[in-house]
Amino acid sequence: MTARPLRPERGVTDLPFKPGLVKAVFRDVTSFPVSRPAAWAAASVTRTVLTEIIDVARSAAAEEGRKRLTTRDLISAIDRNVEVEVGTAWYLYSPTFHGVLGEVRDADGALVSLRERRGARTPSGVAGAHRFEPGVRRLLGSRGVRAVPAMVRDLDGIASVFLTDLARGAAQVVREGGVKLFGTVALVVPGELAPAPPLKDPFPALSTRRGGGRTVGGDDVLAAAAMQLFGGLRERALTEAVAMTRSATPVDLWRS
Repeated sequence: MTARPLRPERGVTDLPFKPGLVKAVFRDVTSFPVSRPAAWAAASVTRTVLTEIIDVARSAAAEEGRKRLTTRDLISAIDRNVEVEVGTAWYLYSPTFHGVLGEVRDADGALVSLRERRGARTPSGVAGAHRFEPGVRRLLGSRGVRAVPAMVRDLDGIASVFLTDLARGAAQVVREGGVKLFGTVALVVPGELAPAPPLKDPFPALSTRRGGGRTVGGDDVLAAAAMQLFGGLRERALTEAVAMTRSATPVDLWRS
């Protein structure tokens, strides 16, 4: 994959998924308090992930001379860039993915139905997907494209399930006091020099929380994002989240 230039620095006011929505998602999965930087970081990571999906889908649509995205473009985006395959729990609930999920069989070789694979309980990320529609439409507009209703629905669901998983992962980091991270990510803030690559020990290292208490912090969200994402998408998501939280203003503090 060719390297992409770092996107311009963006602030809290540019987030399509507002901190209030992020905190509501966190409340669905954990009783831990959520700090403002954690909410901003989670919103920023989710924005980066959805932006990447939209951009790859837009490229697929452009090859056919279209500006309006369809669910076919979503499937194409995932095929072209496996890094954007996130929020996969949504796939069981969306007609878009029913033909591409493949068969699952139990220990006796019997086919497991879609209803059985879904389970009796609808995950909160799926149930709350409708809350993401305004942010998804703003994000589509910012990328200069429109989408058919089914595509908007899928983007809503993927964003909701991804952010729910991110919240659950950040809460796990808080409970366990750290997390074992695999691989390395270089976080670069616009205008600053990139750090030199590590000379030794590129293997997994134990990350311990710098802060105490039971409040989910920005670093906890970044650790969870590093577990869920990989490749260039992970680096872009973490870099943009760090840049965004560093550039927050007193007005942002008051608004959130």
